[in-house]
Amino acid sequence: MGLLHLFSVAMLAFGALTAPCHASDVGVRQIMAPSKARGINLDVTVWYPAGSGGAPVTLGESAFFKGTPAMRDAPIADGKFPLILLSHGAGLGGNPQVLNWLAAPLAKKGFIVAAPTHPRNSGPNRSVVETIKLWLRPSDLTDTLNAVEKNSFFKAHLQGDKVGALGLSMGGGTVLTIAGARMVPQRLASYCDTDELNPSFCGWVRDSGVDLHSMDFSAAGGDYEDKRIRFVMALDPTPIDVFDIRSFSKISIPVELINMGQPGKLLVSTDASKITKAIPEATYVAVKDASHYSLLPECKPGAAELAESEKIGDPICSDGGGVRNEIHAQLIDMVVAAFSRGLKAGR
Repeated sequence: MGLLHLFSVAMLAFGALTAPCHASDVGVRQIMAPSKARGINLDVTVWYPAGSGGAPVTLGESAFFKGTPAMRDAPIADGKFPLILLSHGAGLGGNPQVLNWLAAPLAKKGFIVAAPTHPRNSGPNRSVVETIKLWLRPSDLTDTLNAVEKNSFFKAHLQGDKVGALGLSMGGGTVLTIAGARMVPQRLASYCDTDELNPSFCGWVRDSGVDLHSMDFSAAGGDYEDKRIRFVMALDPTPIDVFDIRSFSKISIPVELINMGQPGKLLVSTDASKITKAIPEATYVAVKDASHYSLLPECKPGAAELAESEKIGDPICSDGGGVRNEIHAQLIDMVVAAFSRGLKAGR
């Protein structure tokens, strides 16, 4: 996530091979997406409605977080399904497996969900310089869409042009960009002149000794819209304040914006309420009893104390008065309803 700059210890990419319950209808597999912009193949995690079979896995489990069951390489269920491109955040939220709590239920509800790993946004090789190249992220989603459409396992099961994009934290900014919003390069260069906009991320920038003013951000102002995307949903999109507010008026598809917390108490960099009126077909909801950390998986018992002992400066198990598993259930219902509505026939 954009607000989280320390990475998790021992995050398990696919978890232990235990036998989870009720996982037979969620499949998961890895595919590769060639990226011309990055010059590498992107690792893409895909969740999908599945038939019986596959190897049981627990996804996204770590020393801090509970995992989610699925069946690795299960056969795909009969039928055609809408596709959701999913963009993760950075730091502790900087890989697709952290979003299993959301992606797996979406697959159960009849969506194919494809999430690229945005390179070097998390883990031991994480990099401020690579993470702040926000203009590469929408290209990652476009490359992922191209790869899924060509993939022999999935292509016959895609439901025509029903394609949407979902982003959490820094991923929220990504999906706004792929919808047509444009960034202002100078705002990225000056983003961490103070810690006011994003204390956690800018603390990481400062600790890394990176001078953002020395970077070339000219590519950030480009047009990265993908017109195949018909609906986007952004949860706590970050950083909102690097966009040209005028560019939001050019977005021609429905957009749903969700903030985690009470309006007026949100960080400037995540407060989506101020852009809602600028987007022609936008709706806005605030989940008032949640926090930005509610977008992380459910914490294990003792995780908060472990995080403190590991000197992780962010309260990763802290929610805004609510209970995380209840907040997750609410968000899952909201996302399913939004994409069912946003990708409905005839739009």
